[in-house]
Amino acid sequence: MAATDHHSVANDKIITFWPLVDYRENSKTKSTRLSILGPLLTFEKNSDDFITSFRPLFHKTTDVRSASSFSYYLYPLASSQSSSDVSRFQLLQLFDKNIYRKSEPDEIERQFMLFPFYISGDSKKHGSYTSVFPFYGDIYGRFWRDEYHFVLFPLYSRTVNKGTSNYHFLWPFFSLTRGENESGFQFWPLYGQAAKEGVYSSRFALWPIYSEEKRGLNSLNPSRRLNIFPLYGSFDSPSVTSRTFLWPFFGYASNRAEKEEERNYFWPFWLTVTGEKRNVTRLLPFYSHEQTSDSSKTWYLWPLYKTDSMHSETFRQQRTRVLFFLYSDRLESWAVDDKTRRRSTLWPLFVYNRDTDDNMSLTLPAPIESILDKDGIEKLWAPIWRIYVQKWNSMGESSLSLLWNLFWKESTPDSLGVELFPLFRYRSAPRFSEMQILKGLVNYHEAEQQRSLSLFWIPFGFDWGTRPSEADTMSRQ
Repeated sequence: MAATDHHSVANDKIITFWPLVDYRENSKTKSTRLSILGPLLTFEKNSDDFITSFRPLFHKTTDVRSASSFSYYLYPLASSQSSSDVSRFQLLQLFDKNIYRKSEPDEIERQFMLFPFYISGDSKKHGSYTSVFPFYGDIYGRFWRDEYHFVLFPLYSRTVNKGTSNYHFLWPFFSLTRGENESGFQFWPLYGQAAKEGVYSSRFALWPIYSEEKRGLNSLNPSRRLNIFPLYGSFDSPSVTSRTFLWPFFGYASNRAEKEEERNYFWPFWLTVTGEKRNVTRLLPFYSHEQTSDSSKTWYLWPLYKTDSMHSETFRQQRTRVLFFLYSDRLESWAVDDKTRRRSTLWPLFVYNRDTDDNMSLTLPAPIESILDKDGIEKLWAPIWRIYVQKWNSMGESSLSLLWNLFWKESTPDSLGVELFPLFRYRSAPRFSEMQILKGLVNYHEAEQQRSLSLFWIPFGFDWGTRPSEADTMSRQ
């Protein structure tokens, strides 16, 4: 028989003693996997990665080629990352430690944060900085501002951004604004004003009752906004005009740049938008439809049923949802590569995936994956509760696992492996077959023209050959 290109399970090494140990070597992918106590402790190795999991506490992936690693700790509690350029560790996004290695061997930038109590780091311009909240602190180049300074917050603080300094006393009640040709003050919520000559001006009184501002006075698109809440609101610029009366009941907007008109009758439930690039009809909770040049979104009996799609010359996505995450189906396609990908979930029953290489999988149950499609859930938590895992592809290869390999089955077009621990195990391939009962009480093996039988877990047994077939005899002649 001529050899085929198909992978054969006969070439794999499989050792099982459920649920204590499950060891597998895959000759096709040149990978190994050792599982101890089902999915709780696993060690995986392939040509590129080492993966270690101690679920649900720890999961680490190491990329051999780039000498980098990424780890989860009781996701989403904490994670860490390490590479030649950076080392990071974060705990609930509140504790954060970063080390950045620059081009020079001795040039290292460090950032440390236990938000909001302790923050430290290095700034090229200002050097090292430290913040001990609420007592004293200096912070540079973080949290969307150039500088933060405070003493006994909220008694005193100062922020600097693009040359403008804001001084706060008993934040948020008293503040002063200073900058080049810029000044302002506020006694919130009674009154406040600020202005930069030729750039902007703003003021409020009895916030949010009255406010007005002018922006972009030094640009080609200056704007003016006025709000007398909730009676009246207006916005005017060369490209946009909008009015609101008795918010949220009546309003309209005209966007001349986008050639778009909007009407609000009870925002956000009842509104219409008409334009060259976008059209919206919304009458929630009964119906809502939004259409643009490259996307569409429709609700029926919100939140019962929703469909949305987006498309471009190279990419297209379609998604259908019922009751948010109860049922979800997402189909993505890439026209240039002629590739598609699909993910369907029904909470809490199953998750179906098909990747761009036509590898498919069905897993159940799915108590979290339908709600949170996150890498940490997939790697650290989902294997614990997945009692049924089925995988297959367009090449005719498939695998099935029930109760973490208490029962498993693997097959290719020319081979088969199946086991129900500890009762029965069978493997077959061209010119090869093997059968075990009670993990070796009866062990039958056949390869080429040789057969063997052993009993009672004895490692040796009876061997005998078979008479060559007539076809084999003629082929030798």
